[in-house]
Amino acid sequence: MARLKDCLNIEDLRQAASRRAHKMVFDYIDGGADDERTLVNNSRAFDRYDLAFKVLTGVDHIDPSITLLGERLDVPFLCSPAAGNRLFHTEGERAVAKAAADVGTIYALSTLSSVSLEEIAELTDGPKWFQLYVWKDRALVKEMLDRARAAGYTALVLTVDFPITGNRERDPRNGFTIPPTYGVRQAIDAVRAPFWTRDFLLGPPIRYANLSGDTPAVSLNQFVAEQLHAGFDWKDAEWLLGEWNGNAVIKGVVRPDDARRAVELGFDAISISNHGGRQLDHSPAPIDALPAIADEIGSDAELILDGGVRRGTDILKALALGARAVSFARPYLYGLAAGGYAGASRALQIMADAVRRDMALMGIRSVSEIDASFVRTR
Repeated sequence: MARLKDCLNIEDLRQAASRRAHKMVFDYIDGGADDERTLVNNSRAFDRYDLAFKVLTGVDHIDPSITLLGERLDVPFLCSPAAGNRLFHTEGERAVAKAAADVGTIYALSTLSSVSLEEIAELTDGPKWFQLYVWKDRALVKEMLDRARAAGYTALVLTVDFPITGNRERDPRNGFTIPPTYGVRQAIDAVRAPFWTRDFLLGPPIRYANLSGDTPAVSLNQFVAEQLHAGFDWKDAEWLLGEWNGNAVIKGVVRPDDARRAVELGFDAISISNHGGRQLDHSPAPIDALPAIADEIGSDAELILDGGVRRGTDILKALALGARAVSFARPYLYGLAAGGYAGASRALQIMADAVRRDMALMGIRSVSEIDASFVRTR
């Protein structure tokens, strides 16, 4: 745990994760599609914006809290959904849900989680959203919605940038599957990651906990091809909203026209995202897509910036450009892979501390004071 305390930023946690986790697991977290240009650009795009700070504003009290879809959050960020967290550490989604509640923010659980949505719902009193991939079987979709509603999830997150799996070349090179299967290469890498391997061998089998217990170990590519509905369209989204009948977020939008159509259909929030650079390479960075969408949408829906966030200044730039909040997964996944609950908690606390510090340095006392005047395009 002392090593986690020495991690001063998300890159430190990334390096710690690379040392502890099995190579195929770390590359699953760390990798992107094709040449990984979008993966890299998501973070580098923030460098195109500078922060024009104010002085002598009296920043002895900083309030980073926000309200998002009626939920009061202590910080202006939330945890994006990510599949199969028990792959990264045996504590999995349990650890992240606890860490999110500790920092006072929303935890969004993936359809493909490795801990059931009911167990996560009972774990903490923190606010929780449920992310949905759309199965071909509508009865299964409705069952998922009914379970999430009964368990107290307060918003639905529909991921729409995943009709098929992107070309993530690290995964087939490493023989990656969920749950993991072992060959010679995986065994060699397991010896190099003894702590991860011990947890994997001693822990319960890893599976898609929201699905049947006999889901086979296949490549993610094959699983998506067989189970997800690539033909899902706007009419299907309208059906889904009617079945859910509650707060809904559409995740994976980069175009103003798609954002406008989503609002007209009834979505309450739009998550501007390219799936962390894991789907279509050469997609626009979310921070670059944000201003045009903010101009188009105005106050008609709440905007969430998702992708490339690694620093408190990234969060403040997104807020200044029109986002209500930001979300991220890799920062807490690096922490989780590095040290379970302690690592995930360290990641979220690093981000929370950075937001407070950077708000003070910008001369901002509350999030409501942040506007476009604080941003300069380089």
